[in-house]
Amino acid sequence: MVTVEIHATSHIGRVRKGNEDNYLVLDIVGSRRWTGSQDDGEFVIESQKFDLDGSGLVLAVSDGMGGALAGEVASTMAVETVSEMVLAPDAESTLTPEESDNYLISRLYEATVFANQRIHEQGRSDAQFQGMGATFTGLGITPRAADLIQVGDSRAYLIRNGHIYQVTKDQSLVQQLIDTQQISAEEAESHTLKNVILQALGAQNEIYPVSARIEPHRGDVFLLCSDGLSNKVPAAELQRIILDNYEDLAAACVELITLANENGGEDNITVIVAKFSGEDLPVADGEDVRLEMLDLGGIHDTAEQDTAELP
Repeated sequence: MVTVEIHATSHIGRVRKGNEDNYLVLDIVGSRRWTGSQDDGEFVIESQKFDLDGSGLVLAVSDGMGGALAGEVASTMAVETVSEMVLAPDAESTLTPEESDNYLISRLYEATVFANQRIHEQGRSDAQFQGMGATFTGLGITPRAADLIQVGDSRAYLIRNGHIYQVTKDQSLVQQLIDTQQISAEEAESHTLKNVILQALGAQNEIYPVSARIEPHRGDVFLLCSDGLSNKVPAAELQRIILDNYEDLAAACVELITLANENGGEDNITVIVAKFSGEDLPVADGEDVRLEMLDLGGIHDTAEQDTAELP
């Protein structure tokens, strides 16, 4: 048996007048969905515990952008469209074993692409929503795999064996400049174009989600968050807070948001924490985390890469 304990929350922060973030916790077998974009200053933590079957779970963070209420509309459309598409009936029972292994991430990929089309069309047809968009960083969880999908710069981290790894790469201009060695990671922190992202749901007619697979291990904790957290709390602090509150991860969510607000709180802050347990999971051996990059446009031309531990 594989068990996943989940805690999720979204907070308006200290400066914004509304919350354009949203999150998704989707229980596929039970057809149950939890979303959240709190506009007040209260900490409301959604906590759930699931014993996984083959259908699995989907977790996601979406950070909306655009004028007035457009960002809120975009992130809400993102989580609602993805959940509707993933839950839509199909011929899952006719899949081959190989197709079944890739079933959830393939559905999540297709749902993300469809959400982009829906948000893009809404922005084109309604002047008040013109130019709206949303990031989308999701995790499809089955007993065999934790599959990531990403559009934009909302992040996913993995805390394993007392270490923290950033398992997504920001789809942003400053990350591109880092990759081409035009600026350093330290310079990126204060770069004037730090908030420019290269992909967002709804911003372009076509998107190219990045997807990857990680084999979950016993005791793993995944942290998904909007940049309202990652821009305000260094990775070392994220690690410390998760480890200090390992037996009470709802308290970790509160502490993470509190610290982001103490450090400025200029943006909305959304956090999902998911802890894996169960005898069916392997024990981590202390090696670097391995990402299997998935090419879902073909089907699963794969490559592996190491993910370095963060300082």
